[in-house]
Amino acid sequence: MKKVGYAALVSLIAGGAYAGGYVPPVVEQPVAVPPPVTTVSDSDWTGFYAGLQYGKGSGDLGNRGALADFGDYDGYGLHAGYQRDLGRFVLGGELDYNKISPDENYDDGDLTRLRLRAGADMGRFLPYVTLGAAKISVDDFSETGLTYGLGADFKVTERFTVGAEYSRSDFKDVLEDETGISGRDLDTDLVQLRASYRF
Repeated sequence: MKKVGYAALVSLIAGGAYAGGYVPPVVEQPVAVPPPVTTVSDSDWTGFYAGLQYGKGSGDLGNRGALADFGDYDGYGLHAGYQRDLGRFVLGGELDYNKISPDENYDDGDLTRLRLRAGADMGRFLPYVTLGAAKISVDDFSETGLTYGLGADFKVTERFTVGAEYSRSDFKDVLEDETGISGRDLDTDLVQLRASYRF
């Protein structure tokens, strides 16, 4: 009877060991965190650009006496420059040439400007201010003066931008009065639409 009891006990133990079996410990795998998704910003304004501009302006000869007013004029021409995107700000320089055509009193002339530009990177929109030197040549006078203004460019595509700009140029002592003493100052305002290609 004892043998039968031992046999039954051995069977139970063996069966239990087989039923449970060996279960290896579960090792948790570390969760791989995907790297952050980075997108290339379309607001990089760094590079060379060139284009065309056209607009309307007006000029005033201060203390002009008997001299005719400069009046309104068309201004159209070319521009080229380079700018560097520093993140939030964009800095650069630009050279432009404009043919100016006064409505009356004066023949066509030339307006050339070399300016610094400083803008704020707002994605596809770039508002900016300008400051530099301008040279005007009309009829019998040619003078260099200060020019400044503000404008904005908008990216239609990564290569093509359109914009608008207001600028003012101040020229001192451009003309002599009837006694031969210089003292005629010329102040001009110019509003232009611009289109540029970015290289």
